[in-house]
Amino acid sequence: MALKKKAGQQVSPKKTPLHDTSGDAQRTRLLAYLREHGSINTFEAIRLLNVLRPGARIFELRARGYKIATHLGVLKDDQGRLHHRVATYYLGTNAPKVPA
Repeated sequence: MALKKKAGQQVSPKKTPLHDTSGDAQRTRLLAYLREHGSINTFEAIRLLNVLRPGARIFELRARGYKIATHLGVLKDDQGRLHHRVATYYLGTNAPKVPA
């Protein structure tokens, strides 16, 4: 019989293996990474954290009250190809100052 998590149960970042693709586990890994490193881009979230749709997880974290800023820029993927409007996410006050 499979064990079920109780509603509202917190998922520990240390107990969320990369193969756990539940929304809770993905949000937990993403938030833990942002807290430790301050920022992450879409490519890193997919490659390092196994978060397939980082934008959706960021949306959910914002809905839970986390202040996360987004910067869209040009980045290269693992094969060296340029991609425009790739999101980099910043937690709280870690967002870079953009001149007005």
